[in-house]
Amino acid sequence: MIVKLLLLCAFSAVFADITEEKGVLVLTKDNFDGAIADNKFILVEFYAPWCGHCKALAPEYEKAAQSLADEKSEIKLGKVDATEHQSLAEKFEVRGYPTIKFFRDGKPVEYGGGRQAADIVNWLKKKTGPPCTTLDSVDAAKKFIEKDEVVVIGFFKDVTSADAKAYEEAAAGIDDIPFGITSSADVFKEYEVESDGIVLFKKFDEGRNNFEGAVSADAVTKFVMGNRLPIVVEFTQESAQKIFGGEIKNHILLFIKKTEKDFDTKLSDFKEAAKDFKGEVLFIYLDTSDEDNARILEFFGLKAEECPAVRLITLGEDMTKYKPESDDLSTEAIRTFVQGFKDGKLKPHLMSEEVPSDWDSKPVKVLVGKNFVDVALDEKKDVFVEFYAPWCGHCKQLAPIWDELAEKFKDKDDLVIAKMDSTANEVEQVKVQSFPTLKFFPKGSQDIVDYNGERTLEALTKFVESGGKEGAGEPEEPEEEEEEEEEEEGKDAKDEL
Repeated sequence: MIVKLLLLCAFSAVFADITEEKGVLVLTKDNFDGAIADNKFILVEFYAPWCGHCKALAPEYEKAAQSLADEKSEIKLGKVDATEHQSLAEKFEVRGYPTIKFFRDGKPVEYGGGRQAADIVNWLKKKTGPPCTTLDSVDAAKKFIEKDEVVVIGFFKDVTSADAKAYEEAAAGIDDIPFGITSSADVFKEYEVESDGIVLFKKFDEGRNNFEGAVSADAVTKFVMGNRLPIVVEFTQESAQKIFGGEIKNHILLFIKKTEKDFDTKLSDFKEAAKDFKGEVLFIYLDTSDEDNARILEFFGLKAEECPAVRLITLGEDMTKYKPESDDLSTEAIRTFVQGFKDGKLKPHLMSEEVPSDWDSKPVKVLVGKNFVDVALDEKKDVFVEFYAPWCGHCKQLAPIWDELAEKFKDKDDLVIAKMDSTANEVEQVKVQSFPTLKFFPKGSQDIVDYNGERTLEALTKFVESGGKEGAGEPEEPEEEEEEEEEEEGKDAKDEL
């Protein structure tokens, strides 16, 4: 009897009661294992109550949970306050908020979908069911099309054909768009499809795109990714993932206030130009009156008063930017600008502030794009440069130490300690990926040495006195946890995008 009671207590401790908040299971260290064991499929958000991104996700997450419940789906959504249940956060290596993990039969994988309710539901369905929904009637097809902003339907008289299999392969690789498949003659007739084909239905622009050419998984994927977004997309926190995670890596952005008196005219001209470059250059507009977009403006070296304006960027390691020669935002001017980019006739636009009159008056010299080459690449001097962002917490912590370092070596004529605001200045020689970035330019050499050591006066001094030798100033055993924190907090504008 005592053994039975002990077992019952142990069982109760593991499978503690689970409450729900708007359809989302509230998970704790006491009931977490029970919830995972009890549900074949469960998506879990690890959040912090103070996190802005978590607050923005909450209503969409709840909407997704309710949608799945209405469908009587076996998929559940749960959430964990990671600040309260730190043991769970540590167990699942939560490094930032929100962190979302999908548990299938108790095994976790990273969630890779969007943060809108429809994106969450579609991703989960792709991970737990067949890649395509079978549509055996006109009514089923209509409901399928009506439910989401973008859907794809494969029309195949033989759903076991090679083309149908290639279509299903493409469907399996795109998590956030519903794919349907049909062999119904009535559905073919309803949507005026005479022979096998693939159609993308959307609630914007032309409303429908028909696939053309030979069917392969790659071709279908390219077709869907090229047509899934509006011809001109508004940049928002919700659309960011689809914009920057898409196949098109050349983007032109129109920076404009939605309250601008001729907003509709300028957007119409922009949209007209976009038609000529569909599938090659993504056209995006960004509301400059939205405070959330301030960092993007800064990244492009733009001030609100300089807008409306356009900039073009290629997404890659360097994120090369281009600026038109004039402020003309007419359709023809934008067409010419984008065509010039495509033809390789444009030079990258490198931002630079004006050289301050007192740039060399203090021990730490101030560099901008316009004086960088003259100072940093002076082969008669060793030059140690901090590339920083004014908003970066780690840069602020380093500032007094950097000042001390410069003060210590201020009388050394062949050494320069300098800093450059990399949010406002860019140079060809250095591509800054995170803040702060420290680089040493040794005299008599074209080399550039990365400093990856401790940010203490002692370590920095040792590095400078070694003449910038790699490894000088580095700790014997790097603190992995500190490096991860730095990576999270010192994100650059590339990560913001």
